[in-house]
Amino acid sequence: MNLKAEKLTYKNTDISGSRFEMVKAEALHFDNVSLAKTQINNGNLSSIVLHDVNMSETSISDANLTGSVIKDANLSHIKMDHVYLFGAEFHNVVLPHQGDGNYNPEQQYKPISFQNCDLRNVQIRNCNLTNLEISDCDIAGVTINGYSLEELIKSFRG
Repeated sequence: MNLKAEKLTYKNTDISGSRFEMVKAEALHFDNVSLAKTQINNGNLSSIVLHDVNMSETSISDANLTGSVIKDANLSHIKMDHVYLFGAEFHNVVLPHQGDGNYNPEQQYKPISFQNCDLRNVQIRNCNLTNLEISDCDIAGVTINGYSLEELIKSFRG
């Protein structure tokens, strides 16, 4: 592919509805922009850094997010399907606090759901798992504070 190299700077410009096809656009810097409803198909987003972003109601599918960093982000109602997350780390994941835009004083939020996921060797530490529900899952080798979940269930059933 023969490409014309050109660096562009846009300030106070509306480029909504623009199309970029067969474009190399690496190491771009976006600051204080709206990318709402943007579609990226067949794109290389490796090592992308997203900071202080609203990604609510975003759909990510058939994606490899290896090396990506997402920090201070609103991921409410995000949908991820067929996503590689090996080596993924989640830190300080919280529900909205009073004063946040999505705060609900009754703490009534749509549940976080994992379905048909391979979560082998996942480590969960220092987390609030109140009302966690596990159903129809292979729990072989699962431990809670060093105790085998299988053995705990067996002893409970007697």
